[in-house]
Amino acid sequence: MSAGTVVVAGAGDVGLRLARLRLGRGDEVIGLRRGEGEPIAGLRWLRADLSRGDGLAALPRRVAALVFCAAPDVRDEAAYRALYVDGLRRAIDACDPVRVVFVSSTAVYAEDAGEWVDEATPARPPAFNGQALLAAEQVLAARPLATALRCSGIYGPGRGALLRKARGEQPGARRWTNRIHADDAASAISHLLDLDAPPPLLLANDDLPALEHEVLAWLRARQGLPPLAAAGADPDADAGPATGRRVANARLRATGWTPAFPDYRSGYSSLLAGTGV
Repeated sequence: MSAGTVVVAGAGDVGLRLARLRLGRGDEVIGLRRGEGEPIAGLRWLRADLSRGDGLAALPRRVAALVFCAAPDVRDEAAYRALYVDGLRRAIDACDPVRVVFVSSTAVYAEDAGEWVDEATPARPPAFNGQALLAAEQVLAARPLATALRCSGIYGPGRGALLRKARGEQPGARRWTNRIHADDAASAISHLLDLDAPPPLLLANDDLPALEHEVLAWLRARQGLPPLAAAGADPDADAGPATGRRVANARLRATGWTPAFPDYRSGYSSLLAGTGV
């Protein structure tokens, strides 16, 4: 994408990381938030409520790209649909973007017995959050240069759920977990904006799905904490498959994207060392 105006709808953690990347590439960046935004040189803030449509009339009528990476304040079906389905449609109508990246989630998948999922896996969301996200993806179905980027669990500075779990002496379960560092999520979005023909659907994950008890054991060892016996960690004690699913990133990597943090060890080592905080 040549330099132009990029609207970041929902400019929170990942959105701000993306904004800095695009400003560095010479784009004009407009960040949409309900409240005040962090002052960043070159970033223009616009107060807007995506669920209601308030403030969107102030957007330019034609922009190079819209990145929709908002998150609802309330976890219920009405809030999810108002933001993701109606809000995405309103944002597109307001600024008529040439390109769209919608940050979706691997919550659209129902697999829960250790299966691998990729872009060819049918989406059968079992809960309202995945159902709303899938409905939002369908808003993009007829648009050229539009991509739904299904991210796995985003972690990074300020997103320390697994660190707290490890320090709280929870051994973890024999469940597959997937993650992507916030920096890598932002770099994947930015990468898609620069592709001549971005795929309509991609999955964003690091290179190494891992069992939860293995991640927590590593985090405890890395912090000098004693090991804990993990329930279900012994395959002989549990002949069934591990729960959860494994997210494949091969198609995103094939577009030329490379994660800076290819596994949980590299990502959490950075966090524990205090870099990027």
